[in-house]
Amino acid sequence: MAEEAKVVLLGSGFSMFGMRAKIALAEKGIKYEYIEEDLTNKSPLLQEMNPIHKKIPVLIHHGRPICESLIIVEYIDMVWHSNSPLLPSDPYHKAQARFWADFVDNKVYHASRRVWISKGDEQEVAKKDFLESLKQLEEFLGDKPYFGGDIFGFVDVALIPFYCWFYAYETFGNFKVEKVCPKLISWAKRCMQRESVSETLADEKEIKGTSATSTRPRLFPPKFIKVSPKGKVPVIKFHE
Repeated sequence: MAEEAKVVLLGSGFSMFGMRAKIALAEKGIKYEYIEEDLTNKSPLLQEMNPIHKKIPVLIHHGRPICESLIIVEYIDMVWHSNSPLLPSDPYHKAQARFWADFVDNKVYHASRRVWISKGDEQEVAKKDFLESLKQLEEFLGDKPYFGGDIFGFVDVALIPFYCWFYAYETFGNFKVEKVCPKLISWAKRCMQRESVSETLADEKEIKGTSATSTRPRLFPPKFIKVSPKGKVPVIKFHE
């Protein structure tokens, strides 16, 4: 492979967003170089490749950067479309897949991080929002094996990395996703049977252990946290 045609992925630790890119590349059977980024000391390469947001993941292909995890997954699917297509060819079904992947980012992620960093009444509200977002996804899933039907696809890639974080969320929030969304957990276990997923997702207990209350600053240093406009809930600037 020519140097300029190399595929490089910049990622970080337990980032569910970086996991998306890894899963997509694995599904396509693409060889790539992985570079672990220290978000407390961002490399010159990361700042050069993503000068606007300076966040991971960043996919570098032909020496050119592609940023934002869902855009990266779609790029991977378009470039290597002949291998295990992730997005449907039908325009309507493709639009639906994009809608629900966006739902994961704008509903599931934002609610889950509020569960993670809030306490008391605010955490109760966050738990309700988080579980409601998962229930909506479960309704969309229905009795299908995967969100797109019989084929593992775009929405599955968008959501499955969150599964390895469920244990940490459940521990800090004192709840069980499976009690509310049993079909969703069955879907997650089905996804875990895929090598692309099982070889990518971090160990849930390692995440919880590293992310325990006493060590949260290690995972989310103060420079990555800001206060929401309402002045109540901290917002992690970890990833997009």
